[in-house]
Amino acid sequence: MTPFNLALFPLNTVLFPGMPLQLHIFEERYKQMINRCIQQGQPFGVVLIRKGVEAHGPLAEPYAIGTMARISQVQKLSQGRMNILSVGAERFRVVEFDYNSRPYLVGSVELFPLQDQERVLQPAGAQLRMLLKEYLENLARLSDIVFDAGQIPSSPVELSYLAAIALQIPESNKQEILEVASAPELVEFLLARLRRELALLAVLAEKRKKNAIGSFSAN
Repeated sequence: MTPFNLALFPLNTVLFPGMPLQLHIFEERYKQMINRCIQQGQPFGVVLIRKGVEAHGPLAEPYAIGTMARISQVQKLSQGRMNILSVGAERFRVVEFDYNSRPYLVGSVELFPLQDQERVLQPAGAQLRMLLKEYLENLARLSDIVFDAGQIPSSPVELSYLAAIALQIPESNKQEILEVASAPELVEFLLARLRRELALLAVLAEKRKKNAIGSFSAN
């Protein structure tokens, strides 16, 4: 694949393909970057920060694998600030970082498509959907919120990335999920992670139940 230049936005969050990302743009360097993307109809790349800060400092050092973000909505605000809604598109790998040519970070990147998507067997996809549904229901129960199971997609890859967003794990662990090379490996990775998180939620729910019982007075 031929590398191409892509404006990069280092953030403290991982963007997955097909998933939405809302951003408030207020720094001059990123106002310039996003305005350029809007004018040229170009995406930008979201990369998780490995070292450094997200705003008001030197450009951060990010991980080399990220996701292209296509801008879908823009709300202009005062002083050039804006709120944008973008959607994750293709994954990419940074071949070389350019910290000097512009106020914001630029990368020479190549696409990093998910391999072997056709090899994800239906039983694995169905099991992933079942575990994700159970996980989201448990989270909703613990948080006292309403969960709509009808919003869960059917595609195993979309299910995997939705599970990655939903999992209550550090962003560095989500970066590991983003970097998985093939669809079968991605589904198996998420199945194992969901089983582990469901076990932890069961322990948390049991502790919550015992605490609730213990809070009642003997009178």
